[in-house]
Amino acid sequence: MLHYRMYLPAHTWPDLADYIESESESLAVVPLGSTEQHGPHLPEGTDHMIAEALARAATEQTGYLCTPPISIGVSSHHRQFHGTMWVDAPVFRDYVENLSRNLTYHGIDRIVYVNAHGGNVAHLREVGRRLHQDETAYAIEWMWDESIPNLIEEVFETPGPHGGPKETAMIMHIANELVREDRLEEARDGGVDFDGDAARVHGATTFYDAIENSPNGVFGDQTDATPEVGEQLFDAATEQLVALLEWLDEQPFEALMPESHVDTQPGSGREGV
Repeated sequence: MLHYRMYLPAHTWPDLADYIESESESLAVVPLGSTEQHGPHLPEGTDHMIAEALARAATEQTGYLCTPPISIGVSSHHRQFHGTMWVDAPVFRDYVENLSRNLTYHGIDRIVYVNAHGGNVAHLREVGRRLHQDETAYAIEWMWDESIPNLIEEVFETPGPHGGPKETAMIMHIANELVREDRLEEARDGGVDFDGDAARVHGATTFYDAIENSPNGVFGDQTDATPEVGEQLFDAATEQLVALLEWLDEQPFEALMPESHVDTQPGSGREGV
């Protein structure tokens, strides 16, 4: 069951004003994902569903503010598969940046983008760089699977980077009724075991679209997924996210901002120009 402790859409503006003033909170969590194909067995909302569930769980534990999810991301590389939705990268960056600056207007000065879609990563990093550069806010991107790599390697023989057993297990835990368990073998047999070097020729990456790598768009052995493993992954990733939020909240804002210049003569008191 989802709770609404500090889920922004569930509160009135006076309540939010009281929260900001009384709690002196300046940290917000923004869940982001995609709406794109995840093979024959998973819903197209897989990424944003995972991101929102993790963000809601972590903010329920900590009391930090959680915004509504951004459910459509940079996904044109999945466009050959029916139902995939996307926005162009510059549009996505501008949207996230504008949303982030909107949060700063309300007193937020640090943001964690809880992201569950690889296609968003570089663009979220760019938005964070822009906000950092002009000292508006400190915003960082976090992906759940990158927070628990050892656990993922431990529980899966062939994890797969997209639509594989790790995402399958997570959705089994979050919304098992949306998983087509009768198609797990089809997903495995119609996809491929992912080899990170398979699509590189003489050091060059030679593909642009998912269909050029996998006939059904997914990778790994989906039959390894279970709801129990999904719960284990979810709890471990939530623990990592909670720790990140608490760490970030403890940092003085000034310490998160960029240095103006490199000191060319350490100890002299002079800064480079």
